[in-house]
Amino acid sequence: MSDGKVDVIQTVPMPAFAAERLAELFTVHHLWQADDADRFFADARDRVRGVAASGPGPLDRAFMDKLPKLEIIANFAVGVDAVDLDAAREKKVIVTNTPDVLTDCVADFAMGMVIAVMRRVAQGDRYVRAGRWATKGDLMLATSLKGKTLGIVGLGRIGKALARRAEAFGMTIVYHGRNPQAEVDYAYQATPAALAAACDCLVLTCPGGAGTHHLVDADVLRALGPNGFLVNAARGSVVDEAALIAALTDGVIAGAALDVFADEPHVPAALLPMENVVLQPHQASATYETRKAMGDLMIDNLVAHFAGDPPLTPVI
Repeated sequence: MSDGKVDVIQTVPMPAFAAERLAELFTVHHLWQADDADRFFADARDRVRGVAASGPGPLDRAFMDKLPKLEIIANFAVGVDAVDLDAAREKKVIVTNTPDVLTDCVADFAMGMVIAVMRRVAQGDRYVRAGRWATKGDLMLATSLKGKTLGIVGLGRIGKALARRAEAFGMTIVYHGRNPQAEVDYAYQATPAALAAACDCLVLTCPGGAGTHHLVDADVLRALGPNGFLVNAARGSVVDEAALIAALTDGVIAGAALDVFADEPHVPAALLPMENVVLQPHQASATYETRKAMGDLMIDNLVAHFAGDPPLTPVI
C-alpha cells in the first residue's frame, strides 16, 4: 500500500479516461515505462496486489512468480488468451475481463468488414483516389450479400450479435463451435472445414489461445473456395497467416478482411498490395463509448475485489 491506496501494475498505455481513473483510485506502476524490468519487479514484488492488463501480454507463470502478493488480474478486453489461466488458478489469482460491453461494437465492425470485402468498399475507395475511375472506367463487379451464407466460428455473444445483423442483409447463418447450441436455429457444422465448405463468407469471432491456434489452415481455406471470403475479428493466432497469404496469392479464396494479426502491429508485407484484402489496425471495439465502458468495467472489477466484494465479471 502507498498513501492508503492499493498498488497495481498497468501493463501498457491505456486511454486517458481509463488511466486517469486508475491513478485516482490506486498507486499505479507503469510496466511499459520500465527501463530495467528486473529492477521494476524487485521494487514491485512486495507491494503490488493487482494488475490492469491489456494487449498480448504475456501474463504467464513467470510474470506471476515475480508478484507473490498478486490477487487479481483485471483485463481490458473480453479475451484472456494472454493470461496463463492454469497458473492463475494454482496461485489463486482472480482473472476478470470485459464481456457484453463490447459485443455490439465488435459485431457492427465485423459486419462492416463483411460488407467491405464482399462489396469491394476499400478497393473502390483506392480506385477513386488513384484517379482510375476516370482513366480505366468502372470497377469490376462485387458480390451481393443477399442470398449468401455466412459461416461463424464461435457463436458466443459477439457471434450471435453478428448473426442478427447478417440476417438483416438476407444472409443464411451456419456456425461451428466446441458444441452445437440447442437454443439456436442455425445449422451446426462439426469442423471448421465443413463450415467453410458450407458458406460464402467465413467470419471468426472465437477466442484466441492454444485451443484455436491456426484453426483456419490451408485445408479450411481450400474448403472455403475461390468464391469465398474470410473475415477475422477474433485473434491473429486463429489463422495460419502463411497459408492465408498463399491462398490469396493463388486465388484459392476470393478475398479477406483482417482486423487482427499474429504479430501486431506488424502486418505481413505480402498482404499490403493485395487489392482483395481489407486491413484494419485491431479496431473492432475502438469507439470512445465502448472503450470507456471497457475501462470502467476493468477498474470496477479491481475496486470490487479490494473492497472485499466479488468481482463483477470473473473468468476464474
